[in-house]
Amino acid sequence: MVNFTKRYFAERNIPVTVEFSWGATEAKAAEGLVDAIVEVTETGSTIRAHGLKIIHELMESCPQLIANKQAWQDPWKKAKIEQIKLLLLGALSAENKVGIKLNVSEGNLEKVVELIPASLRRRSLRSILRLISKGVKWYSVESVLEEAKVRDLIPKLIQNGAVGIIEYPLNKII
Repeated sequence: MVNFTKRYFAERNIPVTVEFSWGATEAKAAEGLVDAIVEVTETGSTIRAHGLKIIHELMESCPQLIANKQAWQDPWKKAKIEQIKLLLLGALSAENKVGIKLNVSEGNLEKVVELIPASLRRRSLRSILRLISKGVKWYSVESVLEEAKVRDLIPKLIQNGAVGIIEYPLNKII
């Protein structure tokens, strides 16, 4: 981004000194060590968390996976490119989602499962396993949910008998 930034300001005849920054660039601006920063960001939340404001967007990008025709004709290379595609799509699928795992007694199972958003259940992003226990039948329920919905869902799950709830980040959904 250093060369892009230099070109951007040079093309507009704006005199600036551009230097590469190692590490917490936002903190340098927040502490007054620099006048301004150019940062690659997805949402801008880290910038806002440091009390900074985005004053101008220099560029919007859309990353793409591109293979040349010769590589695509080579079966080994094509398989590797397809593997990279699969992993990238898996990472994009996991964006803004988390996994939850919980335990629930048989008597509360139906109520708890009904609370899990139906759109995700249809995609089979849920599993129910019977737990071995003396006396009461217990089940372990695991699902993938939109991160924004978990905050409101967890209290409802608890009110309906779920226990031992674990929320965890996801890297990929394939």
